[in-house]
Amino acid sequence: MRWLFFIVFYILVDVYAFQALKSFSKGLLFNSTYIIISIVVLAVLIYTLSTMNRSEGITTKEMYVFGWFLVFFVPKLILVVFMFGEDVIRFLIAIFSRLFSSQSSFHFPSRRKFVSALALGVAAIPFVSLIYGMYKGKYRYRVLSYDLEFEDLPEAFDGYTITQISDVHSGSFDDEEKIAYGIDLINQQESDVILFTGDLVNNFAKEMQGWTNLFSTLRAKDGVYSVLGNHDYGDYADWESQQAKAQNLEKLKDLQRKMGWKLLLNEHVWLEKGDSRVALVGVENWGAGFKQAGDIDKASEGLTEKDFKVLMSHDPSYWAERLKKDPKNYQLTLSGHTHGMQFGIEIPGFIRWSPVQYRYENWAGIYKENNRILNVNRGFGYLGYPGRVGIWPEVTVIKLKCKR
Repeated sequence: MRWLFFIVFYILVDVYAFQALKSFSKGLLFNSTYIIISIVVLAVLIYTLSTMNRSEGITTKEMYVFGWFLVFFVPKLILVVFMFGEDVIRFLIAIFSRLFSSQSSFHFPSRRKFVSALALGVAAIPFVSLIYGMYKGKYRYRVLSYDLEFEDLPEAFDGYTITQISDVHSGSFDDEEKIAYGIDLINQQESDVILFTGDLVNNFAKEMQGWTNLFSTLRAKDGVYSVLGNHDYGDYADWESQQAKAQNLEKLKDLQRKMGWKLLLNEHVWLEKGDSRVALVGVENWGAGFKQAGDIDKASEGLTEKDFKVLMSHDPSYWAERLKKDPKNYQLTLSGHTHGMQFGIEIPGFIRWSPVQYRYENWAGIYKENNRILNVNRGFGYLGYPGRVGIWPEVTVIKLKCKR
């Protein structure tokens, strides 16, 4: 019963999309092939989702099933939009002609074929893009660099560099060579400190098996620091007991320490240069609609408004909810979490769009408000759809500058 609405919706989309395709081919072989592919795609998706073992979390195979479903279904949605729009116009013209014209009917076969051709051309874009995203886009790492100026930055930290990574999601990885390239790219930045802003795994500490040696090679003069993301707590899996879930979290914390990372759990440390210092504050996850374990008051205990602070908070909604207006003045906040939805369009200086912007006010890149700055990293890994389209995996390099 729970699948009934989805199946009906899928069939309606399929039937409507077929109107565009049949304008170019009406043969029995084509019709049969289309129907068979549609049934197989739907059946495999339902079977996969119905048999998922939540005690094991989502597997790479299951993500690819979802990915290929999107490859075939999203273009059909595009076709439906075009064909429905064309039908609305035909309907309005028919009403107009009946009311105001002596002609009994209008026929638009040539226009129907033109609209179908246009719709198919547009639908081909997501079809090709989604395939590219699964096999190339998800490992198309890019380095984004920002020079950020602050009036109260200690002068000794002028030019200090931070490399931020986020949302590794190691349980999704399927190409060791590409991951090694990404790790090397991070080290090539030779920043003073590396900061990881959460979601090392999808659910389980064991997902880091086979990857710890690579991530242990991350090096920076002042070390590698990290915080927890919502997926690190194992909240999206079934556990035999709360004790097992708690043990998994402890294993993940211990694993990070063994890799040489310094995990900050609602606490802060000092980064020092001579007699000057900057507070590095790390909170646990706090998200609107997600786990809320972050405690900024505890993490910043003893700090004052005048201390310069770099804050790591996995979910950017904490910045919107609390941090950008907190009287303690958190000058720079680093977050991740959104992945930019792994899908969107970004043309610098022209357009930046992703469906995730309708859920998050702050979803990618730099935001400034109340003399405070937030950077939302688009993520190193991926989850769900096993790819990226337009929103590429990111390594952020931030240079702190004294405003003069």
